[in-house]
Amino acid sequence: MKPKQITDDIEKLLEVLPPSVQIALSSPPSKEDLLEVVLDLGRLPEARYQNRTVTIGNEHLSSQDLQNVINKLGSFGEDNRAGIERTLHRISAIRNRKKAVIGLTCRVGRAVFGTVEIVRDLIESEQSLLLMGRPGIGKTTVLREIARVMADEIQKRVVIIDTSNEIAGDGDIPHPAIGRARRMQVAKPENQHEVMIEAVENHMPEVIVIDEIGTELETQAARTIAERGVQLIATAHGNSIANLIKNPTLSDLIGGIQSVTLGDDEAKRRRTQKTVLERAAEPTFPIAVEINSRNSWSIHKNIATTVDLLLRGQYPSTEVRSLSNNGQVKLLNNHNHINGPIKITSKKLQSNIVNPCSLSTQDNSKEKQKINESNLNDLPEKYKDHNPFLKVLNCGVSTQILEEIIRHHNWQVNRVETVTEANVILTVKNGLSQNQNIRREAQKSKTPILVIKSNTLHQVERALKRLIKRHESNSPQDQYSHSHKDDEVAALEECRLALEKVVLPLGKPVELLPRNMKVLHMQADLVERYRLRCDIFGSVNQQRLRVYPP
Repeated sequence: MKPKQITDDIEKLLEVLPPSVQIALSSPPSKEDLLEVVLDLGRLPEARYQNRTVTIGNEHLSSQDLQNVINKLGSFGEDNRAGIERTLHRISAIRNRKKAVIGLTCRVGRAVFGTVEIVRDLIESEQSLLLMGRPGIGKTTVLREIARVMADEIQKRVVIIDTSNEIAGDGDIPHPAIGRARRMQVAKPENQHEVMIEAVENHMPEVIVIDEIGTELETQAARTIAERGVQLIATAHGNSIANLIKNPTLSDLIGGIQSVTLGDDEAKRRRTQKTVLERAAEPTFPIAVEINSRNSWSIHKNIATTVDLLLRGQYPSTEVRSLSNNGQVKLLNNHNHINGPIKITSKKLQSNIVNPCSLSTQDNSKEKQKINESNLNDLPEKYKDHNPFLKVLNCGVSTQILEEIIRHHNWQVNRVETVTEANVILTVKNGLSQNQNIRREAQKSKTPILVIKSNTLHQVERALKRLIKRHESNSPQDQYSHSHKDDEVAALEECRLALEKVVLPLGKPVELLPRNMKVLHMQADLVERYRLRCDIFGSVNQQRLRVYPP
């Protein structure tokens, strides 16, 4: 696999900048990782990088300095953007009330070859793909490379809808970075949806590439194109799918959101409010990618399922992929079976990241369930009776899934409505947060609570199977006592979730729960595999791990 290659034509951008800025940015270290140069009237020029901003020189910019830069550029469009012909650089203008230019933002455009390897299997599936991420993370760069690969290597008929000439550069001749893909320019940004439909009707594309879908008309055009059998590759405003759910303009891209009023019986059965949010239709884009950083992406291979889970207040499982500098793709969060128990003790960084979620114990299962130990240590007498039927109270767990599993296996399990009737309470993480009464009743009656990771068919089935085995035995405590190995797996799972949900995507430090020294070293080894730093601190009985962001 070839490593990433970067082409930026940065010398052509420096040529149009004021002389003092050219001199300051002429050295290679100054040009590396440069994102944009900011030129504001009456202020010192600024060079912006990924994590810092550098002030250039000691001379404030004059209106003549700005005009000299403008004279070397192409014409500004109605979106106040211009470019440099045959390059990917973008220059955006800030105007005063008299329409005079008083500021320029000169964005460095780069063609990065090799980034598409992280999602090559997705684009080859011929399903539409939606890219999301914060501004400046590199969505347009990825889109450009995907267009080239699909046109040159996969041999598809690709048409790029190029608003503001940002994908293929300024001028009538597109930049070589898009390969054999064709480019349709958009005269006015508000007409992008019309050009999208025109591309399908006039040029018979197999793939259409669009940057920044942002209006309701564009979302409708995207759905129309997808229904005609054309593969869409697009970006949208928003960092994650949760952002699109909250955006009424763009929510149609992921199926649309509608408010549904349930009947009294159905609301009681679901244990929810009467008015709930549900997905209205099939998503325009079956697959979505959240670009967390330039080399770490979260993959949602089934948008419909992801949206449904988010609307229920649950966390969908994602596949996190990373791309190393030598072009190697690593799965940071896969769900493959690993046969036999695995111990993470090596101090050396392995080529494959081990997911503690898939560390198997004696049952070689994919995921470990979390159990409320405080309730299980002291079981009520009603659980020790010889009633052949297990009585389960579900809270946050789908009644439909629960009853379907019981009916399919013909298990001796009854679903009950109150804590006093139940032998055990089956719930998901945070499932009891909105049902404090049930929690208090469970603590009072010492009814055990089994917490499973997610409200899925597999998880509920495994939970019921274990509960039945315990119910059939006369020593439930033996069945549910946590072994040291279970504690280790739970600690590694806690560490993995902290890394992938908080530290890496949000850049925030995290403190884990207190553990013994052996488990702390195992967690530290896992942190090292993610190329992160951590410390052990706290008193003797409260030692815990603190993980720092990159």
